[in-house]
Amino acid sequence: MLFQRVKPLDKILETAEKNALRRQLGAFDLTMLGIGAVIGTGIFVLTAVAANKAGPGMMYSFVIAGIVCALTALMYSEIAAMVPVSGSAYTYSYAVLGEMVAWMVGWALVLEYAVAAGAVAVGWSGYANGFLINHGIGLPEFLSSGPFWVEQLKDGAVVHMVDGVTHKGGFNLIAFLLSLLVTFLLVAGTSKSAKVTALLVMIKIVALTAFVALTLPVVQHANFDPMLPNGWGTPLSGVGVLGAAASIFFAYVGFDAVSTAAEETKNPNRNIPIGLIGSLGICTIFYLLVSYGVVGAAGAQPGGDLSQSKEPLAYVLRAIGHPTIGDAVGWAAIIALPSVVLMMIFGQTRILFTMARDGLLPSALTKVHPKHHTPHVVTWLTGIAVSFFAALFPVDILADISNAGTLFAFFTVGIGVMILRKTEPNRPRPFKTPMVWIVGPLSLAGCVLLFFSLGWNPTIKFFCIWAVLGLIVYFMYARRRSNLAPGNEAKA
Repeated sequence: MLFQRVKPLDKILETAEKNALRRQLGAFDLTMLGIGAVIGTGIFVLTAVAANKAGPGMMYSFVIAGIVCALTALMYSEIAAMVPVSGSAYTYSYAVLGEMVAWMVGWALVLEYAVAAGAVAVGWSGYANGFLINHGIGLPEFLSSGPFWVEQLKDGAVVHMVDGVTHKGGFNLIAFLLSLLVTFLLVAGTSKSAKVTALLVMIKIVALTAFVALTLPVVQHANFDPMLPNGWGTPLSGVGVLGAAASIFFAYVGFDAVSTAAEETKNPNRNIPIGLIGSLGICTIFYLLVSYGVVGAAGAQPGGDLSQSKEPLAYVLRAIGHPTIGDAVGWAAIIALPSVVLMMIFGQTRILFTMARDGLLPSALTKVHPKHHTPHVVTWLTGIAVSFFAALFPVDILADISNAGTLFAFFTVGIGVMILRKTEPNRPRPFKTPMVWIVGPLSLAGCVLLFFSLGWNPTIKFFCIWAVLGLIVYFMYARRRSNLAPGNEAKA
């Protein structure tokens, strides 16, 4: 049962051609979309989370997470070039591992994309509300943070005190409205979204370049001692270098969203690998330089001021005597982080669109707007869901839950690529993963290591509950409605 109902690659390509999206994105568009999806809350906000878990050792965390993503990107590039259709890891799993595994991957990708979009929106709202507070018009706490029950989940019995009044609820209004605005932009058209994203990407690159240029000259080696205040960490502990790597992994998530745009890409066999590897390579270089600058210029010991900051890069620049540029970096985050929300929602809608096209979700989700040529129904449903994620959860919990779903999907892609090398060795491969029998197992091992380094409570526990819920939905609804189910041959 586990590996039943495999959908042949030729059938996947045939189905995509019958109900295809318009091909309008080139290599530059994809690279910009990839960078836009990657550079965001992970580096602008979660640097503080990494500092609290690993101290200066977070530099190693960036390296570990980057290596795992680089290995995975090589695997993704091979299969994405072979199967240039929407659906990402879901589609690839359907072709190799069967329908049930594909469903579970698609179910997990909701955590990667929709939950990640909510996390980025929350990170953005922290910068935006900080700006409003500096100008005397900040929102009250119950309109800028998650609800009481989420705080209980994190820290025990915690209540919000605002002006002497205890609040047991909250609704992040800024994050909610941002998510709806981005959804509207996506419905307006993919090519318009890509052009806006390219502009925002340039803003982020300029901001990070300025940060690196100002911090590297003032690096003090004393700030690196002790280098590993919490050690390397152990699986399920959620702390130390490995715990920080598992959290900071979120900073790299998004490069695979390029593959979800395969069906809207011109010459995908060439452009998809360029977009995947190019965007990840550029981002990795920036991350290593930025993390070195953060630690060396201001220190990053657990419990310090940096680890508590909601705008760590701006904090570092202010601490070394550049308050104006620090404010400018904050402005860059405010302006540019919406591009990450945009790309995450974009990726989620294309996956749900493909699952609906396969019969596993309601067919209404495959409707394409007659004017804008975008899947508007699924886009609005996804955007509304993301808006509530962003309004009701804090950034660190959202990021770790997103990482759990992502690592599961990455793991299945790696297995699928290696199986295809054995089962279909003669199929044309526009891009071949080098040394696949070394790169593949290392990628799988890295995904497993980071997954268990997230910590049992609440992340892995939530993932297990989500997976069980997914199996229930599959057997009660999706399995009998699938295009590959007995009696549905005409629909297939």
